[in-house]
Amino acid sequence: MIKAYRSNCEAISLSADGDLAHLSEDIVWIDLINPHRDEEKRVEALLGAELPTREDLKDIEPSSRLYTEDNNVFMTASLVWKADSSDPQLTDVAFILVGNRLVTIRYAEPKSFNLFIAAITRTPHEIRSGAVLLLKLLETIVDRTAEIIENTVVGIDHVAKGIFGGEARSKRKEPRYLEDKIAEIASFHRLVSKVRDSLTSLARVQSFLHATTLVQEDKDAKEMGASIARDIHSLSEHVSYISGNLTFLLDASLGIINVEQNAIIKIFSIASVVFLPPTLVASIYGMNFARMPELQWAYGYPLAIFVMLISAIIPFIVFRWKGWL
Repeated sequence: MIKAYRSNCEAISLSADGDLAHLSEDIVWIDLINPHRDEEKRVEALLGAELPTREDLKDIEPSSRLYTEDNNVFMTASLVWKADSSDPQLTDVAFILVGNRLVTIRYAEPKSFNLFIAAITRTPHEIRSGAVLLLKLLETIVDRTAEIIENTVVGIDHVAKGIFGGEARSKRKEPRYLEDKIAEIASFHRLVSKVRDSLTSLARVQSFLHATTLVQEDKDAKEMGASIARDIHSLSEHVSYISGNLTFLLDASLGIINVEQNAIIKIFSIASVVFLPPTLVASIYGMNFARMPELQWAYGYPLAIFVMLISAIIPFIVFRWKGWL
């Protein structure tokens, strides 16, 4: 699918089977969403420039993601997709500046694009160039990333309350309670890792774009690019803090599991020690020797029971006094 936007933010559709021979001068953005090869060839013919394929977007080398060719600027960034689901992913999006136009190629629909399109069509205003449009789009992407981080912090705080909160202690008796919390921590860690990779990619794109002539010659664009760079740097530091917090929660969960397991083992160990003396007494009087005077006593059996009880009670009292129980 091919969508185009004029400088006044009016959206138009460029069908793949149309007979459009050239692009209007006021078209500043061409957005290719899951394009077929014939659609790519059509846009290439209209622009007079070769577009990267889906396989090209997967390259991770900086020289393949950020380069200029025939005065056209080619950039590829990894954006977080499906951040609100249980399976967040990264999708590669190409940003291409061809003359005064911006071309984007994407094989997913990150929420930031929908937010940006809704914003420019709801409050339309004149867009001078594709470079300015790209900076505004990057600004929306960074804002959406900040929103993802904010939602992640709220979720992590909820997990922390579930691990350390007073109400959670009774719930820990439920089977696999802390194991489920560890699974939640792993899910948040996966999302945070993808956000970090996305911010790194966006920082490279912003730095490369900021050095281009299109931005350097425009004072407003230059200031906007510097503001985006500061936001990306701030978010990257915040993500590093969140990652450390997740590591702490994971270590704490494993520590609590070990403590609870040790408490169970401690109970069994103490029970073994408490019942060891009675077992010894019962074992002695259970031996079948001919000469055991106590076997002939009228009160031998009650006495043996009394000795076993005393031998169990004394260790229990000692353990309570020592604070081991």
